[in-house]
Amino acid sequence: MDNLDVFLPCAAGCADFLADEVATLLGQARAALRIERAGVGLRADWDAVLRLNLHSRIAQRVLVQLWRGPYDTEDDLYAAAAALTWEDWLTPRHTVKVEVTAQRSPLRSLHFAGLRIKDALCDRLRARCGARPSVDTAHPDVRIHLHLSAREATLALDTSGEPLFKRGWRIDHGDAPLKETLAAAMIAASGWRGSDDAGCPVPLFDPCCGSGTLVIEAAQIARRQAPGRLRRFAFERLLPHDAARWAACRAAARAQEIDWPADRPPIAFGSDVSFRMVDFARRNAERAGVGAAVSFRGGDALQRLPPAPEPGVLLLNPPYGERIAAAGVAGELGADAFYERLAAHWKTHFGGWTAWVLTPDRDLPRRLRLQPSRRVPLFNGPIECRLMRFDLAARNEKTDAFSAD
Repeated sequence: MDNLDVFLPCAAGCADFLADEVATLLGQARAALRIERAGVGLRADWDAVLRLNLHSRIAQRVLVQLWRGPYDTEDDLYAAAAALTWEDWLTPRHTVKVEVTAQRSPLRSLHFAGLRIKDALCDRLRARCGARPSVDTAHPDVRIHLHLSAREATLALDTSGEPLFKRGWRIDHGDAPLKETLAAAMIAASGWRGSDDAGCPVPLFDPCCGSGTLVIEAAQIARRQAPGRLRRFAFERLLPHDAARWAACRAAARAQEIDWPADRPPIAFGSDVSFRMVDFARRNAERAGVGAAVSFRGGDALQRLPPAPEPGVLLLNPPYGERIAAAGVAGELGADAFYERLAAHWKTHFGGWTAWVLTPDRDLPRRLRLQPSRRVPLFNGPIECRLMRFDLAARNEKTDAFSAD
């Protein structure tokens, strides 16, 4: 388990940020990584697989690629899968599921392709171990990923299980919650680390925080908490799993955490026009272990003043479409009025701050009537998103007294 072919998928457009994260986590040169549109590949050992699952904020999963090669028919897939040493990874007592994705595959049935992979695995274990594993499509012990392109197939073992954006702390949420992995990519793109080069704190404020995802991710970064500290992983059920090595990995993660006593000022702030969502955010923050490092309060985004005396970062996934109607007084007037008044409010009260706005709409910066100083392509999916940076005017001394009330 010392020379594994590992691939970390991520949202399209976020691979550069994931590559920086992987290089930092593993102490590898960025040039040694294979950066693709939908993820990052590398050669790594089993300990690196554990660390990536525990610490990666941007990756969706950690996959161990077992085979990649050309194919023409389902029989080619069967032959490739039958040649793999599945007995090194699982036993007949495990339950399995084969998940298939494809781009321009010539095969008529992806379901049948997945069945051939399952048949090859079961036939191999029956021949080697005298029994075959069962299939469980809901909660399998082992997930196998088959990806088909026009001419090439890839078989990979999922070491994560549930996708990594499921951190284990978000129980309360509203409609269309922001995924934790995308929130982490937004924070990475903004360059926010919790402090500047001189070690002075840099506050982060989300004025439309919803259930608190951006704020909680930021607070965990400031506290150096591993995002996977509260959850379980699929690799814990695989044969190579060593409980002592995993315990040591988790202990090392806990040792690097920064204490945040109750009398220390918060570093991340959030507000929302819905007091119900503010309550959700507070409960989520407590479960995430960052209750003392954050502060949430209710109220209209157009009424909130800077939550800290020093300038910081405004980070916003703004409401759009039907959600704009729930954005307070300005939202009732429509999107144009909301963004124009938001821009005017920022320029008046948030001098010295830097605003970062995630937008799926090319016209949003013009609606904000702020001069963008940087554009970061962030997510290319059904809706193309980019993160826009706006440097605001000279600092205004007025601040908002955030409290836990």
